[in-house]
Amino acid sequence: MADGKKIFAQVKYWAVLNVGTLALAAGVYFFKSPNHFATGGVSGLSIILEPLIPFLSQSELLMIINALMLVLGFIFLGKGCTFKTIYCSAVYSLENFAFEKLVRLSGPLTDQPLLELTFAILLTGVGSAIIFNCGASSGGTDIVALILKKFTSIHVGRALLITDTLIAASSFFVFDVKAGLFSMLGLFAKAFLIDGVIEDIGKSKYVTVITDRIGAVGEYIINVMHRDYTTYIAQGGYTGNQKHVLIVVCSRPEARKLRAKTKELDPASFIIVSDATEILGKGFRDPG
Repeated sequence: MADGKKIFAQVKYWAVLNVGTLALAAGVYFFKSPNHFATGGVSGLSIILEPLIPFLSQSELLMIINALMLVLGFIFLGKGCTFKTIYCSAVYSLENFAFEKLVRLSGPLTDQPLLELTFAILLTGVGSAIIFNCGASSGGTDIVALILKKFTSIHVGRALLITDTLIAASSFFVFDVKAGLFSMLGLFAKAFLIDGVIEDIGKSKYVTVITDRIGAVGEYIINVMHRDYTTYIAQGGYTGNQKHVLIVVCSRPEARKLRAKTKELDPASFIIVSDATEILGKGFRDPG
């Protein structure tokens, strides 16, 4: 039974990871590339370089740059360039290449650039956030950031922002003012979207239960929810009575069930449910 759950968890993990890479590739090929939305990263760099190197397509440039980044990762990072990063970078590049071969585009899908920018940011932003929450990376400029972090005192986030801004600003000169303005708009919109999606996907619940029936509530958490909990004895400031305080972190659906079950077991219990945006450790995100 335990092996079955482990296999299911692995299948689910890789399925979600592949959905993230597919969303990222679709956003780049169908919306960013035809409209020249160079919103930073390797995809933005490949869009900028495409008219300057006409014998290579955007997807081919993307594959070459990502491959070069992975080589740099092996040279300078060694084990820091993980299998997940290699996998996501390769699959993302191959999916973009496959879209180019299977679905030929002669230009933007619509005559509404703002609408297309919205979908470009949504697909790439959500895709990147999903990959990040799986503990992986699509490679590219993330590898450059890791190299900078290892060998310099430059703040990684600031270095990436400067790099992406330079790539986006280049579209003013390579394409036109409209492409440049949309690229700059998309760059900053993407930053806010990715942060928001990452925080929402990674959000769990921190539940504090004050109860006299610690045994029954604790048994439900361990045997039904398959979670652990921490408990201690506290004293009420007004009544002076001692109570058991139980603390558990869990997913949002589990928190709802725990709240209902606790009230069923002990109607006089006191429950506090708080958001926990990031939890590192067994059963949650791997701290490594």
